[in-house]
Order: sequence, then structure tokens, then C-alpha cells
Amino acid sequence: MFLAFVSIMPQMFTAITEHGITARAVERGQVQIHIISPRDFTTDNYRRIDDRPFGGGPGMVMLAEPLSQAIEYAKALAKQHFDDKGIPNPNCPVIYLSPQGTSLNEQMVLSCCQFDGMILLCGRYEGVDERVIESYVDSQISIGDYVLTGGELPAMVLADSVIRRLPDVMNDDSALQDSFVDGLLDCPHYTKPLIFKDKKVPDVLLTGHHANIKKWRFLEQVKRTKTHRPDLWDKFTPTKEQAKWLKELDK
Repeated sequence: MFLAFVSIMPQMFTAITEHGITARAVERGQVQIHIISPRDFTTDNYRRIDDRPFGGGPGMVMLAEPLSQAIEYAKALAKQHFDDKGIPNPNCPVIYLSPQGTSLNEQMVLSCCQFDGMILLCGRYEGVDERVIESYVDSQISIGDYVLTGGELPAMVLADSVIRRLPDVMNDDSALQDSFVDGLLDCPHYTKPLIFKDKKVPDVLLTGHHANIKKWRFLEQVKRTKTHRPDLWDKFTPTKEQAKWLKELDK
């Protein structure tokens, strides 16, 4: 997957490019990451990328010209990348990370995994000139109903969540057991020692009986989801096997 981050804080993205699963995906060539700074497309001595808003008000607004040129450059990089791979019409949308966007969830992550690439626009200050959004942005994504100092952290959240779900990046079984994959929160997990602060690992996990362990884990998912995310539980549809287990739980 091709990923381009348009940001005035390029140093922040070492969290993605130099650490963990995402860095290994980059090293293996499963993801190609480019960090593009709008400051590189300014023409004044101060390399300004923001100015006061028309109409007055607090804060600053990111300038349209350097942002638009940075996005155009990202598009040119993407075109070259996909031309080299023989992909004539890649699906590589420009996504603006914004609290006004659609809230990110696992289904949206899986949809993003189907893209050939993404150009992620990271705003700062009061946001970006609206004409940039109108001219270039294909969609807006939010990671929650709160405001951050910039779009870099949300962009990394989106990139991390997508990269880890790409083929062969992670162990498939591990990804399939994540929270939200089946519509429920994850079950509890345990490892050594057997007893910690007088708390023992549940006996069922020590039996080696895979069917019973599977059932126990599902019922623990149910308990957690009902308690912490009843909204998810209301939307959940069990399989026939799970429905049988739920009946046993109600007895």
C-alpha cells in the first residue's frame, strides 16, 4: 500500500516508520510511506504555511497554496508508484483527518484496506482553507468527538489500524481475534505465572479442551460487551453455535 502523509510535523511519523509492526511492514516493502511537508512548497523567506482567517477570529488557518502543491506532489508520487507497478487507475483517495469527519471504526478500516493507497492530509491550528477541502479531499475521517492540536496522531491511528490488517503483515489468527472484528469486545487474556497476587488463571484455559475454551472466550466477550459497550451488544447477531451457548448462560 502507498501512504503519503501531508504534514508540517514530519518528525512525528517515526512512530510509524521506525517502530513495531508498521516499521517491519515498511522494511518488507508491504507499505511505501512518504512524508511531505507543505513548508517545502512555500515561496517566502519565512516558509509560512498559515495566516489569519478572513472575517477575524482566533487562531490561524493553513494556507491553500502550499497545501495544494503538497497534495499535487503526493499525487504525482502515487502516479509514478502505481505506473511502475502497472496499475493504470489506482484507488488512492485524499483523506483529511478532521473532527468533522466520519468516526473511524473497524468496518471503515477494512474498507480502507481495499484502497491501493491513501494520501492523508494533516491539519493544524484552526484547520485548512476550505477551498483545499473542496478541491482535493475525497473524504474526512475522525477518531473521536474531541479536538487535538493536529491531524498527525489521527493519521497515524488510521495508518496503523490499516497496515496491521493488510495481508501477511500480521498473523491472521491474531488479527481475527481482535476486539470489534466479530462485533464484540475481546475476551480476557492470561500468561505466566499461573498465580499472580493470589489470582489464578481460569481453570478452563489449562484443560487443553479447545471447544470449551472457545465457548468460555465467547461468553467472556459477551459479558464484557454487555457491560462496557451495550451499543455493540444490541447490534450483535450470534451464530447458531453462539446462540446455543447464550441459552446455556441464561439458565
